[in-house]
Amino acid sequence: MKKSLLALSAFAIVACQEDAPKDYVTLTGTITNQNSDSLIVRSRNYSKTIAVNPNGTFSDTLKVETGIYSIFDGAESTNVFLKNGYELDMSLDTKMFDETVKYEGIGSEQSNFLAQKSLKEEQLLDFEALSAIEDMETLNKTLDGIKSELSEFYTSNKEIDSTITNSSIETLEPMLSSYKRYIGQSIALKQELPKGSESPAFTDYENVDGSKTSLADLKGKYVYVDVWATWCGPCKAEIPHLKAIEKEYHDKNIEFVSLSVDDGRGYKAESKEEAASLAKEGWKKMIAEKELGGIQIIAPEGWQSSFVQDYKISGIPRFILIDPDGNVVNPDAPRPSSDKLKELFTELNI
Repeated sequence: MKKSLLALSAFAIVACQEDAPKDYVTLTGTITNQNSDSLIVRSRNYSKTIAVNPNGTFSDTLKVETGIYSIFDGAESTNVFLKNGYELDMSLDTKMFDETVKYEGIGSEQSNFLAQKSLKEEQLLDFEALSAIEDMETLNKTLDGIKSELSEFYTSNKEIDSTITNSSIETLEPMLSSYKRYIGQSIALKQELPKGSESPAFTDYENVDGSKTSLADLKGKYVYVDVWATWCGPCKAEIPHLKAIEKEYHDKNIEFVSLSVDDGRGYKAESKEEAASLAKEGWKKMIAEKELGGIQIIAPEGWQSSFVQDYKISGIPRFILIDPDGNVVNPDAPRPSSDKLKELFTELNI
């Protein structure tokens, strides 16, 4: 009888151990066309790197606080909801990153909702479509409609963890406000510098080879101006696209001008002059390293230069298109990475 009781006690202990919830997340998956040999799972207070095998598979465990995390594969990322006890299996093709991310297993419905949320926001907040709006009344009505549709979507699934729902609702207004502010500035700019108006000019800006270039020197051709800086990540992300556009249109009636606003900010130097000199050397070095083409000039006073001020540039990259007569075509032109740019060039018979 004593042995039977001991056996039952041992069985009960094993059963309790088997039924006890895991205090970690199991995260496995397969990535097609992976960008990196590792993934990074990150939140404000947490970071873990997970190795990805050559065949795209990965597997690891994570001890986490319940919440929304980002998973990075190189420069791209997606959101995931993690809670200890979850067993998530992720699949993803980086060629269609947001469209293909999918989760299976315990807790997968939370992360699948986050993936659907990302797609919904991307669909509704189409930056190029919103940038085509030409007046504030239409912009406000459009954003109000988007707010209503997203609010309804965020609360559409009652099974979703309240952390996700509350976070989505709290960030909606700030997100829409940032779109309104940025696009509103573009609308105001196009009203102040409408198509056909005389373009602000730059005169004798220093070229990378030491010569001087003025906008007047380029009359007779369209001029596509890229306002950038060596420290600007989004600017550098456009470089491969700009080089491709330059190559495609090298024999067309258009000049490509890259105007740097590098002025020495962030450089440790004893004077502004020394900082500006260091910035100029860094500018020349990047042009050489990245084999940048077109006309490479630097604004003599950085952000305070007349051309930059006249075009009301407060954020970069900014792209500007000027016609052969020196008039504005678009003071906030499409980026090289946008299909809209080539559409515009075709419309102008460039």
